[in-house]
This record gives sequence, C-alpha cells and structure tokens, in this order.
Amino acid sequence: MIAYNDSSPDYAKDVRSAAEQLRLHPGPIVVLAHENPDGDALGSVLGLTRALRAMGREVTAPMTVPRFLSFLPEAGELGGPLTTWPEGALVAVLDVDNNDAARVAGADLSTFSGPVVNLDHHGTNLRQATASVVDPSKPAAAMIVADVIDALGVEWNESIATPLMLGMITDTGNFRFNSVTAEAFESAARLRAHGARLGWLSDQLSQNPRTYYLLLREVLGGLEFLHDGRVILARVDEAMLERAGASWEEVESYVSILRNAEGAQLAVMVKDYGDRVKFSLRSRGNVSAQNVAVALGGGGHVPAAGATVEAPYMEARALLDAAVLAELTRSSAGG
Repeated sequence: MIAYNDSSPDYAKDVRSAAEQLRLHPGPIVVLAHENPDGDALGSVLGLTRALRAMGREVTAPMTVPRFLSFLPEAGELGGPLTTWPEGALVAVLDVDNNDAARVAGADLSTFSGPVVNLDHHGTNLRQATASVVDPSKPAAAMIVADVIDALGVEWNESIATPLMLGMITDTGNFRFNSVTAEAFESAARLRAHGARLGWLSDQLSQNPRTYYLLLREVLGGLEFLHDGRVILARVDEAMLERAGASWEEVESYVSILRNAEGAQLAVMVKDYGDRVKFSLRSRGNVSAQNVAVALGGGGHVPAAGATVEAPYMEARALLDAAVLAELTRSSAGG
C-alpha cells in the first residue's frame, strides 16, 4: 500500500510512472547524482540502489563519496566513474536535473541515449526525461525517492530507510529550515518506523577532523561583513588548505556557520581554485540565494544555491557583487 501523500494527482501519477520505468526495464540500471555529493545526493542514491538490488536488479552506482559521508556506504557498494555505458542500461538521475550534464557526476550523461528517470526537487529543473518526478515543494530529493520506493512495492528495512533519512536531515538542516513541511515530518516518521537510525546519523555527522578546525581558523580570519551586515562572505584558497593540512571537502559545511551570523540575510562561501571560483550561497527572509546563483550561471533552491564562475577571483567577485546588489535591491523593494 502506497504511503505517500496522494493529494496531488499529477505528483502521484509521476511517481507511478517513474516506478514503472524502473520496475519494467529489462536491463541494468545506473544511478547517478550531482557532483560534490551532499547527504541528500548520497542518501538518495544509496536508498534507491539498495531497494532496486533487493528486487534482484543489476545496479551500478558510480560516486566519489566525500570523507565526512564515508561512514554510510558499505564496502564495494558504490563504484568509480563509468567510462562506458552498460549495454541496454537505464539511468536514474537523482537530486539534479538530468539536462545539466556538466553537474551530473559519475558518467558523461551527454553520451547516453537510453531511457532516463529523473527524481529531483530543484525548481530550475527542465523536466525533460523519459520519466520525471520533480517537486520543488519537497525539501529533500530523498522524500521523492522514498515515494518511488513505496510505489515499487519493495519491502522496507533499516538499510534502505537510513540513507534516505540522511538525505532529509541534510537538506532540512535537521528540520530547522523554513522549507520543512508537515509532509516532511510525515515522511521522516515513516522512515523512522522503517528503522532509520536517526541518532546514529546525527552522531556521525557531528564529528570533524582536527584539520576542519585549523582551516576554520583561516576562514574566519578573512571574514567580510558587507551591506551593513546583510551579507557575510568568506573565502578559501589552496594556500589556506595547505597551511591547515585540509582538503576542499572540509569547506562544505562552513557556509551554514556563516549563515548563523545575526542580521545576515545572505551567506557566501567562496572556493577560489585559481582559474575558477565556486560560490556556495545560503539566504533567509525574502533574499533569494537562487536568484544570485542563477545570475552567475548556477542554480539551486531559494534558501540554498550555488554557482561556478570560470574566471579568476577578482573577476568572479565583481560578478558576485553585482548579482548580490541586484538581489538586495529587489528584496528591499518587496519584489
């Protein structure tokens, strides 16, 4: 019996269509997510992969897992990047638009011509797959994956429920973000009832290596408060990583720390790679991180988004400053 909210006929129809594509496809299935996977990407991939394998399906899930999430996958469960597609494969793309091939990691999706199932919750998704379930009202892609697993009729267990719970607590900020809906709590309750190890996940995610704090000291040393404190910005470059003995993946959570600054409506974490710059953005109130990211060629959600600019920092910073000013002006005018 399907447990998800059936209040939207279109959503329910899309879920059934995606489940049918996955259930009836006779060949292997490749499960992909976005580059630099977060908990929602990893949790969604693991949840769907484990469910499909429980059905006896041949599944390949290429993903490079960051250190801070390496506690979850089992040995050999995920593979390295694909160089060739399995014959007769179907691809399931999770937590990213399948049309954004540059952001889909693990394989070159631009070279794939077979059927694609896309499960995503980003409002900028173009909804152009063989079967799509795209719902920006869902605060985590893991919620959509859980609904598809319900429709597949797979018997739930802890190993399927736990990674999906990871996805939910990651993209809801442990259920603190304004994007959390009553339905999100209902979905989390179902996962908990299926055995999801919430306390274990929280304990694992709270642990950081020594280098995390050494790098944080470097980051805070260059902190900028802009636009009367409405914007807070910090930057990391290779030299800072070298001094701290840290890696790029340890920067991922810093933007959430910046967002906690009193009065800040937009937090910007800058990864300066030298020839290109990646901006991670978080916002609150009526300021949209998504608007800033889109102006820079990126995307995401209203409260959390990102963009990569192929230019040195000073050039990219000028573009960022213009995009931020435009968004602050819009939000102040009530637009």
